[in-house]
Amino acid sequence: MEFSTRYVALGDSFTEGVGDDDPTRPNGVRGWADRVAEQLGAADPSFGYANLAIRGRKLRQIMAEQVDAAVELNPTLVTIYAGANDILRPKIDIDDLLVEYDAGIRKLSANGATVVMFTGFDSRGSKVFSTTRGRTAIYNELVRGIAGDHGALLVDYWRFREYYDWGMWARDRMHMSPAGHTNMAKRVLAVLEHDHSIEVPPMTPVPAPSPAEAFRANARWVREFAAPWVVRRVTGKSSGDGLRPRYGELTRLQ
Repeated sequence: MEFSTRYVALGDSFTEGVGDDDPTRPNGVRGWADRVAEQLGAADPSFGYANLAIRGRKLRQIMAEQVDAAVELNPTLVTIYAGANDILRPKIDIDDLLVEYDAGIRKLSANGATVVMFTGFDSRGSKVFSTTRGRTAIYNELVRGIAGDHGALLVDYWRFREYYDWGMWARDRMHMSPAGHTNMAKRVLAVLEHDHSIEVPPMTPVPAPSPAEAFRANARWVREFAAPWVVRRVTGKSSGDGLRPRYGELTRLQ
């Protein structure tokens, strides 16, 4: 099938859709990019969508594995978010890393595709991830410069205050919940200035836990999510090992 409009999504778990479970879809997730594709293609029979993102991928892996594959699909629209998994590592040279990001964005935009980039989230509300806030701020400034240099659009995740509500986050506290993915789709479509019918479900107020409840919840989180994440890092494994892109070729979502 020939597609005159071609959207290709690149990145890691953020773009793959982790946290938004859907066992009927490839890799068992849906995510904001699927939602964006559904809206963009609703009235366009020539619309095609590919999602090359794989959870756990670092920036250099995304550049090496996904950028050329995306260019081969001759996209008219590209979304890309890369670098979050690098920022979480003990050591990182952000300036050196973003030189490679710049080269990837240059390649993606060379044939006239609209490229959409993202800043990183401001994690000041997290006792664990707020330690990376300074790194993310530096990353964001470099991303803004790259976007400006190449005429890319920018989804400014750093400024999205609605994500301070825990209802926007999955149980692992690392990935967006279905509501968070739905809201991100709405944000992306706003940057694209595209009409949509997306409604974000209202957040249900969560009463503050008692100290004992908070202790038990934090212990459970460490056991179920944080500890396995650390073990993967120490052993050089990734949550994306063995996974293939959800939509490696252009397709039309129903």
